[in-house]
Amino acid sequence: MHQSNKCVGRRIETTKAPTALGSYSQGTRSGRMLYTSGQIGLDPGTLKLVDGIEAQIRQSFANIEAICEAAGATLACITKLTVFLVERDDWAHVNRIMAELFIGAFPSRTAVGVVWLPLGAAVEIEAIAEIPADVTLPD
Repeated sequence: MHQSNKCVGRRIETTKAPTALGSYSQGTRSGRMLYTSGQIGLDPGTLKLVDGIEAQIRQSFANIEAICEAAGATLACITKLTVFLVERDDWAHVNRIMAELFIGAFPSRTAVGVVWLPLGAAVEIEAIAEIPADVTLPD
């Protein structure tokens, strides 16, 4: 049965993050809340996975930042992250990079160990952000 999209929020898209490789949106806005799809370390220009765990973490956050910016938000607006990692030993890299990217209060975070991620990625990160009140939202 085909379902209507009447309840789905506004789709957020940007060329500064990888295009969706399946039946999902880069991000969705509902009211002032932004929900990103999980981002792996794909370079948006080549759609190839960058090399190394640190590069993948940084690229995942760069992709999230681009989606946030397309919606009128920044990394500082993120209220919740979910981080999926294949290797437990890589959590220290995530913590260190997050300490560089988030100044002041950190977002809430759920950390999940997984067996597999798309395209052989080592990390996938999704975010929930609140779009600031001073940003005018399109209808």
